[in-house]
Formats: sequence, C-alpha cells, structure tokens
Amino acid sequence: MKNKNKIIVPAEVIMSKIYLIREMKIMLDMDLAQLYGVETKQLKRAVSRNIDRFPVDFMFKLSTAEFENLRCQIGTSSWGGARYIPMAFTEQGVAMLSSVLNSDRAILVNIQIIRIFTRMREMLLANKDIIEKLTLMEYKLADHDDNILLIFEYLKQLEQAKQQQQDQAKRKIIGFNRQHE
Repeated sequence: MKNKNKIIVPAEVIMSKIYLIREMKIMLDMDLAQLYGVETKQLKRAVSRNIDRFPVDFMFKLSTAEFENLRCQIGTSSWGGARYIPMAFTEQGVAMLSSVLNSDRAILVNIQIIRIFTRMREMLLANKDIIEKLTLMEYKLADHDDNILLIFEYLKQLEQAKQQQQDQAKRKIIGFNRQHE
C-alpha cells in the first residue's frame, strides 16, 4: 500500500453514513462493512474475536428503540431487510477497526473516515461561536415574535407593491403617441 492519500470513497458517501446517537457521532456495522468491501458478518466476527479492543465508548449495540428510530429516519428499504440490532462504532471504534480488518481497502477507507470525523469536529468548533450567538438572538427575539412577524408582513406588502409597479411599467401603451418635433 503505497498511497495512503488515495480517495476510495467520496466524502459525501461517508458523511451520509455518520449518525448522531446518544449525543455521539457513530457509524453502523453494515455501513462500515459496505465501505470496507466486506460482509457485515465478517466485520462482526472480527470484532467479536477482538472484543477487548472495543470498550463501550468505542462500540455498542443500539437499543431496539434507537434501531427503529433510525429505520424510520433512513427508510426501511436502504437497510436491505436487516433484522438484527446493529453495532454502532464511535470515531475511536472506527479507528480500532483498522487493526482487526487488515485489508488495504479497509485501511485506506479508515483513513478517510477518521479525516472526515476530524474535519466535522473542526467545523463544529469553528462554528460554535456563531451557533451560540444565534441561540442568544433566538431567546432575545422570542419576546418580540409578533413585532418581527409584523415587520415581515410589511416587507412582503412592499415587495408586492414594487412588483405591481414593475408590472405596470412593462405594460404596452395602447393608442396614438404623438411626438413633438
């Protein structure tokens, strides 16, 4: 394996397989298996043979309610009829998977996944101030909701009046136009 910067899977595909469960960003065993190019049962077998490497903050099984909630959000068809409760891997668990799945593809995809987790964390930290300010504004504006709605209504009326003026200006003048010479 010479090129560790090689893109195997588009970032958008990886990001679409990261879910927020129990206030943690996780990836599911079936999605990881698909990304790594292995069967889910092969991934699960490798994890169970090395279970000591996966403490609860690295990997856990979803509860039935969490599983049903995800199925509803994602759509049952994309699950391929899975009937078992999947394993959920945190960023650290995904990193640990590279030590138990020793294929070139698994290592390259793992590097991509870790980079995406890192980029997501950096983006969250960079936007933390903006999110806090928006939340503060939301609380301040909550008392003035009626006034804000009224302002938007006036803006809407102004926009409609402007549109009517433009429509009238576009109308073709009918009749005789006498020009002075």
